[in-house]
Amino acid sequence: MSARFGPASPRTRETWLAAAVLVVAAWIAYRPSFDVPFFFDDVAAVTHNASIRDLTRLGTVLAPPADGGGMTGRPVVNLSLAFNYALGGTDPRGYHAFNLGVHTAAALLLFGLVRRTFALPLLRPRFGPQATGLAFGTALLWTVHPLQTESVTCVIQRTELLGSFFALAALYAFVRAATATEPRRWQIAAVGACALGMASKETMVSAPLLVLLFDRTFVAGTFAGAWTERRRLHLAFAATWLVLLAVLIQMGGSRGAAAGFGLGVPWWAYALKQCEAVPTYLRLAFWPHPLVLDYGTDVVTDPRAVVGGGLFLLGLLAATGWALVRRPGLGFLGFVFFAWLAPSSSVVPLVAQTMAEHRMHLPLACVLLAALLGLARLPDRVRATVVAVLAAAAMVATIQRNRLMQDEVAIWADTAAKRPDNPRAHASLGLALSERGRPAEAIPSFQRALALRPEAPDTELNLGNAHLRLGQWAEAAAAYRRALAARPGYAPAHNGLGLVLAEQGDAPAALAAYAAALAAEPAHTGARFNRARLLFALGRYADAAADYAAAAKLQPDSYDAHYNLGLALAKAGDLVRAKPAFETALRLRGDAAAYRAYAAFLVQQGDRAAALAALETALRLRPDFPEAIRERDRLRAPAN
Repeated sequence: MSARFGPASPRTRETWLAAAVLVVAAWIAYRPSFDVPFFFDDVAAVTHNASIRDLTRLGTVLAPPADGGGMTGRPVVNLSLAFNYALGGTDPRGYHAFNLGVHTAAALLLFGLVRRTFALPLLRPRFGPQATGLAFGTALLWTVHPLQTESVTCVIQRTELLGSFFALAALYAFVRAATATEPRRWQIAAVGACALGMASKETMVSAPLLVLLFDRTFVAGTFAGAWTERRRLHLAFAATWLVLLAVLIQMGGSRGAAAGFGLGVPWWAYALKQCEAVPTYLRLAFWPHPLVLDYGTDVVTDPRAVVGGGLFLLGLLAATGWALVRRPGLGFLGFVFFAWLAPSSSVVPLVAQTMAEHRMHLPLACVLLAALLGLARLPDRVRATVVAVLAAAAMVATIQRNRLMQDEVAIWADTAAKRPDNPRAHASLGLALSERGRPAEAIPSFQRALALRPEAPDTELNLGNAHLRLGQWAEAAAAYRRALAARPGYAPAHNGLGLVLAEQGDAPAALAAYAAALAAEPAHTGARFNRARLLFALGRYADAAADYAAAAKLQPDSYDAHYNLGLALAKAGDLVRAKPAFETALRLRGDAAAYRAYAAFLVQQGDRAAALAALETALRLRPDFPEAIRERDRLRAPAN
């Protein structure tokens, strides 16, 4: 390949072998992640995200809901989720495959970027012969490091993956442009990657500065030289800030209730918390234990609690400043580390999570490369052995972490044990237990969460649901009422209270509770169904039919809604409208059980011939259906 600087000729076979090993290592480490269900922030980002349901409506897809979720203000991320949904609905495996693909592609870019950087004229005399080995070691450890599991395995953390990918792509394309005889296409690719990154993650705000500093450090040698030779290119990088500005304007200047000033967290308390967070991230880079899924939302209000961490950070910042002047290569790594963390780990409160391991996805590469540079004087074989041993250990730890995350109860139990003062960990553990049919075990977790954070309506709701499943009516009602006291107009709590009151035989109060739920949230299908069932039981068939009709409109693919609508209409004497409702139900679920249920209704209506025909259909679908056989034989028997 011809090049402006004439870089050392790549050893093609060695390069391709290294790339293949990276791909295989990523697959081995993260194959267990394919069996991890949606949980934590994934639920809001995927299962509850209506904006990804129709890929053809790009206007909706590219304007994700401003509710503070992981996709808020990140249209490229939301677009990727919409692609996943179009291909596989809510099957988590496709989403995990996408995440792994982006992480692997970023690892390959990291490998290429480091290798080509060491081959540039300023570094080639010292590192040229070691370029491939240092690049491969960095990329391999970065790929399989267990600190990356949260970024790769939690679906919505593809925000970090895409941010890292586009940042690395911009730098890689810049290097290719700097060494190409025809640089234009690489320059376009670099600026395009930067623009896409701005629409993926706010941390990309530093990317134009990183490219300029890279140019000064490794290509031009000075800022003046970089500006003189590539002024237009750097202005184009700066112009990508307009993409981020447009996204911020579309969001109204903030990420909802997730991040920003004025959300109840003082900026200085958040900054003090980062004096604990950043040293923790660095420790985990070298000794990744214990890993924690959710560190919670607490901040530090007493500076004395983080004096050591604060002094450590100040020392690192000072060392980075010194290195930028005296040791520019190391200074560049330090600058990337702090610049990438700055949007999330400085003074702007991210109140949803004040610490999070996924923020280290790209900065980890800087730490690992700096550590490997410390081993550069070792013989190649010794350094390769060290890297191989560390990578093997890291891969085992990553596989184990991914297997733990396959069980939502296990990962939340692990989190609650490691962060016992985190109310969200206990509440999430309780919810996981309750949803797996273990409400008695869930109740203590909910109670622990409420002890740590009282007046939490979501936790009170889930506690009420657990008591409801156990038939503990008084305890359930008390929890629902506490939820409503904390959040008046909370539709799910009104609905739950309605269920309790109905079980206790207080139908008027139950109907009032369902009405309150629907007044607060007209699309609450649970309240529609529950009120319809109660109205049907009270013999108010026309009113029940109205609710079932509303439920069927909200959930047009619901067999239960259409079947019960037909039943209520038939009971109300409206047989003309009942028939198409039943037919729709059978079209939605035309299995043997559905036809048998329809036959039972027809018997009640006195239409024995139609009932017998429905049972015959059921038996054609399932010949060994004993209940349908008995009912068919009973209908065939002559009447006495």
